[in-house]
Amino acid sequence: MLLSLEAFKQQKFDQVAAKIMADPKLYLEFESVSDFYKAAWLDEFPQGTTWSATGLDDGAEQFYAVIEYGDHYLYISRAERVTVKLGRRHHYNKNN
Repeated sequence: MLLSLEAFKQQKFDQVAAKIMADPKLYLEFESVSDFYKAAWLDEFPQGTTWSATGLDDGAEQFYAVIEYGDHYLYISRAERVTVKLGRRHHYNKNN
């Protein structure tokens, strides 16, 4: 049986994302964007995962982050309420 490292990493990304979606308050309590980048749980994602965040600094109360691996992403928004969404980028073929 042939195993794909990329498929394994994608599955790992999805598993970590599912944990965050199941209990976002456990993962999304920070005072600044800097705190987000220091979060130990980011290391649970597979190598090659990228993330970016904005908000919270200079008195802002809102926070937005995108964590990506392959064609999957986890979108996080914390404003009046917390929104966490796992999605997949679509690839369009120009020839169709």
